[in-house]
This record gives sequence, C-alpha cells and structure tokens, in this order.
Amino acid sequence: MWRYARRRLLQLVPSLLLITMMVFALMHAIPGDPARMMVGAGEALDEAQLAVVRREYNLDRPVVIQYGLWLGRVLSGDLGRSAVSQRRVSEELRLRAGVTFQLGLFAWLIGALIAIPAGIVSAVFRGRLPDTVATLVAVGAVALPGFWVGIMLILLFGVRLGWLPTQGYVALAENPLDSLRHMLLPAIALGITSAALVMRQMRSALLEVLEQDYIRTARAKGLARWPVVLGHAVRNAFLPVITVMGLEIGRIFAGSVVVETLFGIPGMGRLMVQAVFQHDFAIVQGSVLVIATAVLAVNFATDMLYAVIDPRIRYDT
Repeated sequence: MWRYARRRLLQLVPSLLLITMMVFALMHAIPGDPARMMVGAGEALDEAQLAVVRREYNLDRPVVIQYGLWLGRVLSGDLGRSAVSQRRVSEELRLRAGVTFQLGLFAWLIGALIAIPAGIVSAVFRGRLPDTVATLVAVGAVALPGFWVGIMLILLFGVRLGWLPTQGYVALAENPLDSLRHMLLPAIALGITSAALVMRQMRSALLEVLEQDYIRTARAKGLARWPVVLGHAVRNAFLPVITVMGLEIGRIFAGSVVVETLFGIPGMGRLMVQAVFQHDFAIVQGSVLVIATAVLAVNFATDMLYAVIDPRIRYDT
C-alpha cells in the first residue's frame, strides 16, 4: 500500500504542472493589454510607464519564460505579489482560502447528508413512491444550474420570507451560529447537484448489492430488512459512492466561483473572478494552484480510503 501511495503522490506532480500551464496559457489568451488592465483603465499612463509595468511583471518576455519564472518562484515558496493590491499572493489566499474551504465543506456535507439516506431509501423501496419521488427530485436537481438555484433561494428565503441572510460572511470563530446562517443558502446552492449525483450512485450501487446471494441468505434466515441493509449492504455498496463524493469536491470548488460572487462571499472563487478581469496573473495562478492541490489531495485520500473500507483491496500487487 505504501508503495502505491508513493507512486500516486508522484503522479500528482505532472497533474499540477499541466493544470497551471493550461491556466497560464488561457490567461494570456484573454484580449487586452495586461499592463493597462493591471494599473486600471482610468490611469493615464504613457508607453514608457507601461513599459516599466511590463518589465516589472515580466510581461515583456515570452509566455514560456514567464511561466518558468513563476514556477521557479513557487518552488522556492514564493507565489508572487498581486499587481492590483500589491500584497503578497500567499497573504491574499490566506485570508480567502479558509472561507472557500468552509463553504465547500459545508456544501459537501449537506450533499452527503441528503444523498446517502435518500439513495438508501430509494433502493430499498425500488419502484415504489419513495423511489419515484427521490428519482424525480434528483433528475431535476442535476438539470438546474447552481446560479439559478442560488437566485431562487435568495428570492424565497431572503427576500420573501426573510429567514436567512443572502449576502456577506461571518467567520466561524467569531459567531458560529451566525456564520452557519450566512453559509446555509450558498452551501445548498452549491451542494444540491452533488447531492443528486451521489444519491443516484448510492441507489445504483445498493441495488446491485441487494441482489447478491449473501443478502438473500441473510433475509432467508429471518433477519429483518433494515439490519441487513444498514449492517451489510450499505458498506459493500459504498466504494463507488466514495469515488463520486471525492470527484464532487472538484465540482464544488469550481461552482464556488459563481456562488461566492452571487452571495457576496469573500472567498477564493470571488477573488479569482476579480483577478481575471484585472489580468492579475499572480492571484489567478496562486488560487488555481491551491484549489488544484486540495482537489488532488482529496482524490488521493479517496484512493487510500478504499483499502480501509474493503480489506480485500490490496495496492501492492
């Protein structure tokens, strides 16, 4: 297992390099002069001053050289400095990363807490009313875009009912209850699609397990349905569900860009949107690096978790 873990860790390196290279190339493909975007459209700068900005941020060099210089700084622990705020990227991300990770974790937990029980009930009552209702809700949730769900939640629970705040953020350490109130609507908007996908996978995997001979044998011996389902079937059906739940982390981080902007949450997603419009390359690259590392780390942990859940799996073969 440890040999497999080392091999998987080494495989993360080229994945990170490829991701950062693609983002770097896409940022440079955006129309407009990065130097003018960095200093602001309202600044009246002549070409000599713009040349100074380009030279300071290596914008006068080929893209390949720029990427190599950025990568060299990253390997030495320096993510660079924001061209807009002039603050270090590591400091900017330190202030924002916790917000995004809190939102992502909350959305992931909401999705899991809804999806797993719904998937179990749907599989146990296959073809009956609970299964039909859960399936229709799941199909609808997958089809609905997160930003539309967020707008509807704002209109219903924020504007019409006035139950929950729709804008802003409160730190968890400052006021846990108020923080959860601010996070609830964006987390639901972000986690609803994840819940639908995990629920469908839970149902499919559990239906397959329930058809196995050992489940039939347990039922034939007189064991009640729910002890058999919860004590034996669910655990054996959980491997493919874990895979989907791990992959959903990446989708949740991607969706945070829209949801944070919609709900006014000061996280990395909102920061990246602002940085893209301002051509702030250092912020975009640093944010992508942090998020990509987190997603790959979760996928690695998911692989390692397989052996814990199912002892039959061996990685050293």
